[in-house]
Order: sequence, then structure tokens, then C-alpha cells
Amino acid sequence: QVQLVESGGGLVQPGGSLRLSCVISGIIYDIYSMGWYRQDAGKQRDLVASVFKNGTTKYTDSAKGRFSISRDNASNTASVYLVMNSLKPEDTGLYVCNGLINPGPVNGFWGRGTQVTVSS
Repeated sequence: QVQLVESGGGLVQPGGSLRLSCVISGIIYDIYSMGWYRQDAGKQRDLVASVFKNGTTKYTDSAKGRFSISRDNASNTASVYLVMNSLKPEDTGLYVCNGLINPGPVNGFWGRGTQVTVSS
């Protein structure tokens, strides 16, 4: 059983910063990629940033230059982080962690999310 647990969300003023963390635990043979998605109320999840097994990263245009994704791997756990700088009100949403993990489903495992609210 694979579990993803996010933390680090909260209320922050525009221009502020947050560091999101996601710990992935369970039976993990390999991790192909880990990523952060934002889900706005009533809308689908949109990719914010992802990091692949070879270390390459991918960002949406709105995240480039402001956000930074990184990962740590251990024997039976892995972590993925998202440092968010220069936050804007439009960054507000539920940030959900995803892991494409072997063994696992084709669309990966999902956490429950951590709420980020950017407001003055």
C-alpha cells in the first residue's frame, strides 16, 4: 500500500513563500516521476511541476522562475518538495502530490492535498 501525505500549505500574503512537502511511503520498487498538481474548486487538476527519475524537471509557464521542485529518495520512502516564491492570488488552490510508482496504477498514486491560500 502506497501512501502520499502532503504538508506545508497555509495562508500567505501576495509575494510570500511556502514550501510544500510530500512524503511517499509503502512498497516502492521504482519511482518514475513525482509531481504537484493544483486543483481549484469544481475544476480538474492541473500540473504545476514535476520531477522525473533522471532528475529533469518540468514546470507550467506560470510556475517557471517562481517555483522549484526537488526530490529525495530513501530505501522505502521518497519525498518531493515544492518551494513557491513570489506567490500570487491566482496560485491559490489545493495542491495535490502525485507519484508514478512501480508497482502501481497507470495514472499513479495521489495524496489528499494541502491548501494554499494567497490573500492579503
